[in-house]
Amino acid sequence: MPNTILITGATGNISSGIIAQLNGSGHSLRALVRNPEKAEELRRQGVEISVGDLEKPWTLGSAFAGVDTVWILAPPGPRAPEQCSNALWAAKQGGARHVVRMSAFGAAHTAPTINSRLHALSDAELVGSGIPFTILKPHFFMQNLMMGAQSVAQQGAMYFALADGKMGLIDSRDISDFAAHVLTTTGHEGKTYILTGSASLSMHQIAAAIGNAIGKPVAYVPVSVDDARQSMAQMGLDDWTVNLMCDYYAAYSANWGDLVTDDFQRVTGKAPRSIEQFAKDFGGAFGNQ
Repeated sequence: MPNTILITGATGNISSGIIAQLNGSGHSLRALVRNPEKAEELRRQGVEISVGDLEKPWTLGSAFAGVDTVWILAPPGPRAPEQCSNALWAAKQGGARHVVRMSAFGAAHTAPTINSRLHALSDAELVGSGIPFTILKPHFFMQNLMMGAQSVAQQGAMYFALADGKMGLIDSRDISDFAAHVLTTTGHEGKTYILTGSASLSMHQIAAAIGNAIGKPVAYVPVSVDDARQSMAQMGLDDWTVNLMCDYYAAYSANWGDLVTDDFQRVTGKAPRSIEQFAKDFGGAFGNQ
């Protein structure tokens, strides 16, 4: 049965990937955007555009009115719980029958990262909302490796403050695919899925895979968390983001991310993309010869 699905964060990578998957599916798609000028491509695709801001709850009523299913995604930041709370309340007022929320790997009140602790707050609010829910907790995005693309292209090396920790990292395209599936099929209510790739990898293994894809050796050079902090500050990143990143670097360096689940394949019936496939697809950014 066709549903009306509201997609928040509609111009971001994950949400726009969901829309691409669902366009032509028979469901009515509505995109929540702050800046309508950035949504012209979505409009051309036939997506209904609603203008609103998750930090301004009085702007959300018309966007959420009459929707069946809501996808909630808020960018990392100190106001993310507020944004998610506003979206959840608007969904409840609009009569939504199912809310699917993108949380984060390891989200828990005792997590070693501020981002994961904030996500735990929003997860708990959703669970207690009375609305049927599904929570997705994706692992480290393979696309985050693009932060090292320039140094790989220029020096044949990638620098990260991840020590020898292993991670079950996942391609962000698989997150979009998984979310699109959950938004349009039944049986996911009340469930939490941890989304990983099929292997937990060290940065040395990741560097080797990228090197094989681009046809030249690539070395992983670990740096300290303190050095990463100084580098990010020199790049002009704000203090909150620098702290968030250093939280993750310290946790992953201690093998906090050494985990693989079969949730993606079990639910979608297909294997998640491998690091080899990612490296092949984005080889140009790493200086493919």
